Amino acid sequence: MQVDHQHFMQAALGEARKALQATDVPVGAVVVVDDVIVGRGCNQRQALGDPTAHAEMLALRQAAQKIGTWYLTGAVLYVTLEPCIMCLGAAVLSRIERLVFGCHDPKAGACGSQFDILGSQRLNHTFPVVSGVCEAECSALLSTFFRNLRQQHRSQGTGRCGA
Repeated sequence: MQVDHQHFMQAALGEARKALQATDVPVGAVVVVDDVIVGRGCNQRQALGDPTAHAEMLALRQAAQKIGTWYLTGAVLYVTLEPCIMCLGAAVLSRIERLVFGCHDPKAGACGSQFDILGSQRLNHTFPVVSGVCEAECSALLSTFFRNLRQQHRSQGTGRCGA
């Protein structure tokens, strides 16, 4: 049976749009087990004032609560942006089965763009990664957000936007 990665990535994009509405970096994630979404998350760093409130972290946490264990074997994590080191570490520790992401993150990506964490022979758990699912849509959402943020900061004369 072929998994419809695009279907679940669209759900992750829906989460990313929630972050966008809350003026946070538009990244969204869903955790899927047996073709059912068991965890959802969008970036909430601004809303929660929490540097760990990344979409992946929140989705993994919700999935673990729903399933009743942190051990997420059989789970697939879908995220619109290549995970950072923290989020990929959480995915490894949760023992997910697969990671699917939309676009690469050349500044902080931990799946080959900036770091290759899963390539380490020292990890006790690894998993396959599928990249580029709905890549154009994921990338466009982020590009638009950062372009608008830069324009806003220029018009306010505040300089760097912190991104």
